[in-house]
Amino acid sequence: MTIFRRTLTGRAFGAMFAYAVALASGVLPTQANAGELVAQTKVRVTVLQWMPIKGAYEQWAALGGDYVVTEEGTLELPVIGSVKIGDMDSTKLAAEIAKRIQAKTGLVDKPDTTVSVVEYPPVYVVGDVAKPGEYKFREGMTILQALALGGGERRGTLGAGKSEVGLVGELRGLDAQILRSMAKIARLRAEAAGAETIDFPAIAPGTESNLAQDIFNQEQTIFGTRAKELARQTKSLSELQDLFTAEIGALEQKTATADEGIAAAERDLNAVKGLVSKGFAVMSRQSELERVVASYRGERLDQVTAIMRARQNLAEAKRNMEGIEDRRQTEVAGEIQAEQANLEQLRLKRDVSQKMLLDALSSSSVSSSGEQATISYSITRTHDGQEVAVPASESTALLPGDVVKVSSSLALVQGGETSPDAASTTTAQPEASQ
Repeated sequence: MTIFRRTLTGRAFGAMFAYAVALASGVLPTQANAGELVAQTKVRVTVLQWMPIKGAYEQWAALGGDYVVTEEGTLELPVIGSVKIGDMDSTKLAAEIAKRIQAKTGLVDKPDTTVSVVEYPPVYVVGDVAKPGEYKFREGMTILQALALGGGERRGTLGAGKSEVGLVGELRGLDAQILRSMAKIARLRAEAAGAETIDFPAIAPGTESNLAQDIFNQEQTIFGTRAKELARQTKSLSELQDLFTAEIGALEQKTATADEGIAAAERDLNAVKGLVSKGFAVMSRQSELERVVASYRGERLDQVTAIMRARQNLAEAKRNMEGIEDRRQTEVAGEIQAEQANLEQLRLKRDVSQKMLLDALSSSSVSSSGEQATISYSITRTHDGQEVAVPASESTALLPGDVVKVSSSLALVQGGETSPDAASTTTAQPEASQ
């Protein structure tokens, strides 16, 4: 029988030893005092003085205001300069500021001075937590509360709470989308090449044959419909070209007939002009023939204009027919490019989902075997310019600016005995401060 217990690892033992040395040397305080004004704490200084003449308190705006404790543990104030905070709390600091103001300004009595904390530095939660980051400090905050702010212990990679069943369904859906995308790309490539059939990709093992056949049939239907549409547009423009060509031929014949009529009318007109000049015909006869010739010439101009218009329409029909194929190739190329990008995204999503499923199955296997995670905590705290990491427990009180590290590990015990690499005791790690 395999039993898992909380054990004290060599790393934890080393941390305990460092902690004991730190306490023995006086590096760390034995009690957590949230009232201490650590570096980066924002405080508000208010200075008041009783004015007997006015019978009221007057605030010294030049000395008051919001200030931030420096990394050296000092407060830089106007007039009195730098104030070393040390172990002073806000009350002692206010008394020290009042004393220095009295000495600097020569007042008989100390001014009424108060120091209040506006904002503490944040605490930082890192390690095996769901939402690592910085969080606002509150007096009395413990490690367990900081862990709650960090979203609790990180449990595998299923942050969204997806179950194995949900991931399997998602993978099946992604496989179907990938097959559909590949079939579409095959159809588009067949259209671009002007092929009469589609060369569909091979069906991957495990893919439902009915689903694949349905997808292929849909793409084949789209392929046939688009081919018919292209043929119909091409045929329509071809017939339009034939119509304009026939119209041009008819107009040219009419123009030739008009030319013959104009030539005959001009011969008659020339003959009448000779008779009129000799007095054998009246002038009205000549005028009538001139009007006939002018009418024939006007009709011929209309026919020439109609021929030019028909030729222009014929040229436009030819351009449209040539443009159909160009536009089709451009559209197909754009669709292929977009669909290939979509296929890459789908494959990436499938790979991620497969990894998540493997992790989930691995976690489930670990859980079913009886393994229990051991959670350990440590605090990295700055004191007198030194950073010291010490072990802690859930009830350890935090100070502003603390960095809480959460570690999760597994301890294996065979037949009720600890493994050779683990200590034989199962005890809570000593706390940094209570």
